Amino acid sequence: MSYFLSKAGLDFFIAFGIVLGGSMLAGGGSVFMALPPATVMLDTALRLKIWAIVAAIGGSVDPVRVIESNFTAGQLSPVAQQIAFIIFAFLGAHMATELVKLVCKGAS
Repeated sequence: MSYFLSKAGLDFFIAFGIVLGGSMLAGGGSVFMALPPATVMLDTALRLKIWAIVAAIGGSVDPVRVIESNFTAGQLSPVAQQIAFIIFAFLGAHMATELVKLVCKGAS
């Protein structure tokens, strides 16, 4: 259980950090490009969301292979774990996107 919670927590915070950090850096860079920072931050957060999830769960198709191989073998516990890791990564990316929306409220 300890491994599961630590991996799920890391997936959450990795995805959260990718979206929030990428959006903040894009907003800072937009100042140098004479673009509206809030609009750029919102757009970047939305575009980074799926990539943050992929990066948090491992950045490749390995989690999908784990799901497929264990599901066909009838072992549902590893399948449930991988799906939970994906959900935690999604929650981290989604919360960061909502935070960026909150900070940039009224910018679009």
